[in-house]
Amino acid sequence: MTNASPLLAAALLLPVMPSAATAQATGLEDMVGARAGQGELEIRRRGYVDVRAEQGDDRAYTNWWNAERRQCVTIATMDGRYSSIQSTLPPDCGKSAKVRPNASYTGQPATRPSASYEPDRGYSRPPERQQAVPSYVGSDAPMVDGRNVDLGLVCFGDGSKAGIASGTTWTWNRDKNRYDYGRYNETTTEVFDASLMVQTWEGGGRIRLPKSLIPPLHSGGDNGWWDLHDVVEGPDIIRASYRLNGLNKPKLVIDRRTGRITVDGAASYSFRGTCDTIGHEARRF
Repeated sequence: MTNASPLLAAALLLPVMPSAATAQATGLEDMVGARAGQGELEIRRRGYVDVRAEQGDDRAYTNWWNAERRQCVTIATMDGRYSSIQSTLPPDCGKSAKVRPNASYTGQPATRPSASYEPDRGYSRPPERQQAVPSYVGSDAPMVDGRNVDLGLVCFGDGSKAGIASGTTWTWNRDKNRYDYGRYNETTTEVFDASLMVQTWEGGGRIRLPKSLIPPLHSGGDNGWWDLHDVVEGPDIIRASYRLNGLNKPKLVIDRRTGRITVDGAASYSFRGTCDTIGHEARRF
């Protein structure tokens, strides 16, 4: 029996080293379960930039790169929330495979915003400090072009619309008989937190849309407000429609008993949410 060489013996005694993808914490571990709309702002605050997105069968995947950490992560979003955050290899973020995590990174893990953090009211539901009734109750009710507003609502929920995702991937080049690494573009569905406002009066109304629900090609609106057409106000259901452009005329339905609102337009344009409670009757308003 021959003696093992000193080099081989030393190699056998070395501890197993983690891979480059798991050698360093991402600093995002506490973001799992966060709502995607608000979470994206927080992830950017921690030094990450999104470099690639793609849609799976039941969830969306986005790759984020942190230059200071030299760290690439993949975030899976399902039902409007981050379902998982995993470190991955630099090529997934379009970086060289030779890049290694910054071992000298000494930044302290960032924390999520404190309880006093209040997001943009135009895009997500604020903390539980909302008024139970609109601010104009007890004073002069709002008027639009000389018409008294009979019902004013603020609705919070999740919106979706068609978008374009781009990234990099390996594809087979039949002419060169090899794999090539390059960019791609594909249509996808963007899911985000959103809020909108609705006002109705006898025979009409209007809806105020957040920027995330206004497509690049639209009919203009009026300072963010869009006229409602074919308004039907029943004792339990409100129905109406509005015109974004010649091809997209979303329809909205509001359940006055539950406060639920649904908006459905062309392709993947939609909104699902709940409107503020007004009064204390069996129906919401």
